[in-house]
Amino acid sequence: MSSQSPNRTDAFYEDVKAALATTRQEGLFKSERVIATPQGALVRLADGQQLINMCANNYLGLSSHPAVIAAAHKALDERGFGLSSVRFICGTQDRHKELEQRLARFLGTEDVILYGSAFDANGGLFETLLTDADAVISDELNHASIIDGIRLSKARRYRYKNNDMADLERCLQEADAAGARHKLVFTDGVFSMDGIIARLDEIRALCDRYGVLLGVDDSHASGFIGARGRGTHELRGIFGKVDIITGTLGKALGGASGGFTAARREVVELLRQRSRPYLFSNTVAPMIVGATLAVLDLLERDTTLRDRLEQNAARFRKGMTELGFELKPGEHPIIPVMTHEAETAQKLSARLLELGVYAVGFFYPVVPMEKARIRVQISAAHTDEELDQALAAFATAGRELGLIR
Repeated sequence: MSSQSPNRTDAFYEDVKAALATTRQEGLFKSERVIATPQGALVRLADGQQLINMCANNYLGLSSHPAVIAAAHKALDERGFGLSSVRFICGTQDRHKELEQRLARFLGTEDVILYGSAFDANGGLFETLLTDADAVISDELNHASIIDGIRLSKARRYRYKNNDMADLERCLQEADAAGARHKLVFTDGVFSMDGIIARLDEIRALCDRYGVLLGVDDSHASGFIGARGRGTHELRGIFGKVDIITGTLGKALGGASGGFTAARREVVELLRQRSRPYLFSNTVAPMIVGATLAVLDLLERDTTLRDRLEQNAARFRKGMTELGFELKPGEHPIIPVMTHEAETAQKLSARLLELGVYAVGFFYPVVPMEKARIRVQISAAHTDEELDQALAAFATAGRELGLIR
């Protein structure tokens, strides 16, 4: 190339810089705060500031639980740091099979397949099971991983309004009229931005009426929703009646990483044969497997942690309502505090940080325009005193910003 010729990649990098500048100007830039402690109800940032953590998915407080950490150490000592391989080559240990069997029993299915993440579980699901002769009917508020997984498949796509049974039935009728062979309705069990719990009992009834499969991503429910913490299907009275359940080990079930798909045995076996994220990505680390087995021991022993979480969520929601904040209604420990404007969400988050509370603003494109919020996430690890301190911080910041009187 001549020394006089322009560098043809310069325009690309200028476009990237411009996109970042626009994101900042629109108040949509997302910053990351660096934590220098284990995950917990209290965390310390790298600058030394200690905060009440109100934005982690650490629902049951198990990310730093002594029994979970001890089990991880034991697995590290006995099974090593990693397996350096995918499952079908030389990446399957006895503990992986044990965890899959335990999760299947916990969730009420025949079998389970582990993935590196729940995103991978959804990414490897639809294209493996469905062809262009089939149809998938998806809730409009489904997680990005579900949306991306569906895009990878050639199945016909239908989208229904959030938790709207009439609109779901419309989609089922359209899929029937189009001659779809197999049909799969897929929904989040809990919609992560709003804390809305899917009406799975009604969805199951519609699926039965039309002869349709039901799939659920229960990432924000497994371990603490339902009387025994089994998930949304337990809460809605259809335990054992969901065809496919995807989920994560990265939230209530220890908070590390890893995901799974639970289903009938033949479905799981086909995923082992053809699911690309499973076939072409390293297996879950032994210490995560060992720690998750300890988590299941804790959850199957009693419901102390899920009961405490339920109490904490009710306490905080009641306090915020009494202060006058606009909340998304519900009972889930996801409690969205609505600010509507992205800039206000960021200002509220920044002021809360000064007052000792770590709570992150959510705004476009994570949520729709003018639906910005602080998504508070309650943990069983929070004490009453910490929740009251957080409420006091919200009261101060909310009054300063004109969100409450």
